[in-house]
Amino acid sequence: MRWDHLSDRDGGPAGSTDGALFGTDAVTTRTFDTPEFRGITFHEVRARSVLNRVPGASRMPFEWTVNPYRGCTHACVYCFARKTHGYLDLDTGLGFDSQIVVKTNAAEVLRRQLASPRWQGAHVAMGTNVDCYQRAEGRYRLMPGILAALRDRANPFSVLTKGTLVLRDLELLRQANEVTEVGVCVSVGFTDEELWRTVEPGTPAPERRLDVVRTLGDHGIGCGVLMAPVIPFLGDRPEQLRATVRAIAEAGATSVTPLVLHLRPGAREWFFSWLRRLHPELVGRYERLYADGAYAPTWYQRRITRYVHELAAEYGIGPAGRGAARRVPVPEHHAHAREDGPTQLTLL
Repeated sequence: MRWDHLSDRDGGPAGSTDGALFGTDAVTTRTFDTPEFRGITFHEVRARSVLNRVPGASRMPFEWTVNPYRGCTHACVYCFARKTHGYLDLDTGLGFDSQIVVKTNAAEVLRRQLASPRWQGAHVAMGTNVDCYQRAEGRYRLMPGILAALRDRANPFSVLTKGTLVLRDLELLRQANEVTEVGVCVSVGFTDEELWRTVEPGTPAPERRLDVVRTLGDHGIGCGVLMAPVIPFLGDRPEQLRATVRAIAEAGATSVTPLVLHLRPGAREWFFSWLRRLHPELVGRYERLYADGAYAPTWYQRRITRYVHELAAEYGIGPAGRGAARRVPVPEHHAHAREDGPTQLTLL
């Protein structure tokens, strides 16, 4: 594995003077013999910098990120971040799912960098590379310190997650929301359970993620949904899209943003190997749809976006009330199901 060459090629974020992000003398490898971490190896590192500048050519609407982990036990077969494991000479397939890099001092370093006179208080996005609330966070508890550092500097930030563990930090999010701009977004690309179990095997079920949206809303923290990815030929039928948008509306989401599957190098190879095993009949269609690169054709993306926006308007998700979602009535049989007791936020 290579560690020393990991440097901030933009010259380092505010408060950083070291070239390498961490070195070989700062790596400790651990395994834990517990059911939730069986087969997973953790590489604990002492980071020198945690504020990462997003490349100028990126399509992302933010400039700075914090990623306390590399690799992700969510094991989503389409994850665009898989290529980043190759920078460490780690496998971008199973290795990405099971070899997790943990920046154990992330909160400490972030607090120092935010205090630097060079830092101008720019928005910080989290969960944009790998999920900061993946299973490892339950053991390492890096996010409370990170959120507290941002709160104490009144620094605006956002969190994107597929994890339910974000609710553990509800009070910190509430406190930060009182002093700065806080955005929380949950990723739910579909509600089809069979599809979920095959393409996102390590994530909480879609309904559990929508429970997060409900809970955050009930505590005064508006939560949007990134409807991603919409998976061609497997999750894009009109009835599937309608069911997903309706469930998002029922959860009280402040917004819904569709994003069609994109297949960058690293993710593309792993996704196609999965496709050949489970859906060989679709391989040719995917090769044609993604013949020009990582993204589906513009016409396809626009069709999906237009239909989802129409559904969102139909179900009352949108700008009315300045971001406050209008929940659609829950069908009577759903309401009765909730009376059985509180919903436990579990992985499966």
